[in-house]
Amino acid sequence: MKLSERLRAAQGEGGRHRVDQISASQVEEGVADGAAEGAPLPADTAEWRPFGTGSARTTPVPGPTGTPGGPPSDSTSGVATGGAAVAGPEHAKPSPTPRPTGPSEALVRFKAEAREELFTRLGGRLTDSGLEESELHKLVRRELTALVHGAEIALKPEERWQLIADLTDDVLGYGPLQKLLEDEDVTEIMVNGYADVYIERDGRLHRAEVQFTGEDHLRRVIERIVSRVGRRIDESSPLVDARLEDGSRVNAIVPPLSVDGSALTIRKFGKVPLTVKDLIEKESLSPSMVALLEAAVRARLSVLVSGGTGTGKTTLLNVLSSFIPGDERIVTIEDAVELQLQQEHVVRLEARPPNIEGRGEVTIRDLVRNALRMRPDRIIVGEVRGAESLDMLQAMNTGHEGSLSTLHANTPRDAISRLETMVLMGGMDLPLRAIREQIASAIDIIVHLTRLRDGTRRVTHVTEVQGMEGDVITLQDAFVFDYAAGVDHTGRFLGTTRPTGVRPGFTEHFQELGIELPEHVFEVELPRRSRW
Repeated sequence: MKLSERLRAAQGEGGRHRVDQISASQVEEGVADGAAEGAPLPADTAEWRPFGTGSARTTPVPGPTGTPGGPPSDSTSGVATGGAAVAGPEHAKPSPTPRPTGPSEALVRFKAEAREELFTRLGGRLTDSGLEESELHKLVRRELTALVHGAEIALKPEERWQLIADLTDDVLGYGPLQKLLEDEDVTEIMVNGYADVYIERDGRLHRAEVQFTGEDHLRRVIERIVSRVGRRIDESSPLVDARLEDGSRVNAIVPPLSVDGSALTIRKFGKVPLTVKDLIEKESLSPSMVALLEAAVRARLSVLVSGGTGTGKTTLLNVLSSFIPGDERIVTIEDAVELQLQQEHVVRLEARPPNIEGRGEVTIRDLVRNALRMRPDRIIVGEVRGAESLDMLQAMNTGHEGSLSTLHANTPRDAISRLETMVLMGGMDLPLRAIREQIASAIDIIVHLTRLRDGTRRVTHVTEVQGMEGDVITLQDAFVFDYAAGVDHTGRFLGTTRPTGVRPGFTEHFQELGIELPEHVFEVELPRRSRW
């Protein structure tokens, strides 16, 4: 007897609610019969899938009026007697209910249960530092394969292997974020709670079609990220800066500081660092600016890169560092290691936060002071944001010219003001004029980046720090972005960063060192006159 006939028989004997009493084996047998004969599943079993222990789950059968448990209706097709409807000839075969297109509830539930079961089986072995990564992967895949193949859930072979891969990402990788991390077009990932994930692609924000199963799932991924770099995150230390294996920057913050659940931000670094050629193709830099900046770095001029959040300061700092000759000793200092220098003679230093007792902190300022004793030719500070700015300025003024750093600012003039403020944060009771003289003597060039409304990142200013006039630091732009060119129909800016026609004073230093700079670098392109 087919499954649909058994269902009707059960309905006629004791009413529609007898459907739930059919055993799982009978349902499976009926499904097999229907599949063998090529018949579609009846509407009342379209949602059923075997799962876990094999218990059957059926959707309530609609009453004759089309609503679950509705009263019988007097129709020409048949009259209900004793709660059972007699079908007419024209209604002998019920219309099939469309199958859901997304993941079934049973599959979602199975993934959650399999994940928890795996953590129960393996326990501490998942975090055992004695196990090699390859051995851990083999162990996890073996257990997952046994779980998936032992489950009574109807899946095609390729779906089973995809399920194993997804669960492996959950247990050993970064869960639903794994695919986003592997997508080279995604530059930033923002998690605003377990159900809200956003990404940045081509400079614009989009909602991602992934989510975590719950807050515990998200917290487990965050803890896995921070534990790999020797950090921890919990209620006593609810925020942390960390990094992934490829250098991507990670910031995580959890309750009680994050009110609506844990938040995670990942700024991805490409597997291959961007080069000068890449920035020219993206129109972030022009060839003339590249020629000037390369000559400035070779001439050991100190360069400060400024810009807002996410404008590409670290990327540009990587590019500028590529101009440093290979025979110089470089010391880099960062909060979380991000720079990807290509030279061989590089010493990388990383700050350390305090431990749970509030001890053991090593600040950027401590590392800058220590770097001065390491015989560096160049000091590169990933970002100055506090009192270490005074130590950096002193280093630039005491034989460590050619150093590089970044800071957050909206304009080159704001960058100077922020440096003044950060020096005062050091607690040194210095006159403002003395601080400004230090800045004017130490910094030679400010390169300012802006993320425009169309999502592109452009160098909008290359500015020379000329010196002091009275109590004011004088600045002179060598290149400025042309906003007057407007935008096209897609909203993309048509302008480029053009020379102002003013030749910076430090170019005389290039001639003394024998560094050649093309004459056309500072030439202003005059608009062509149209012919009548």
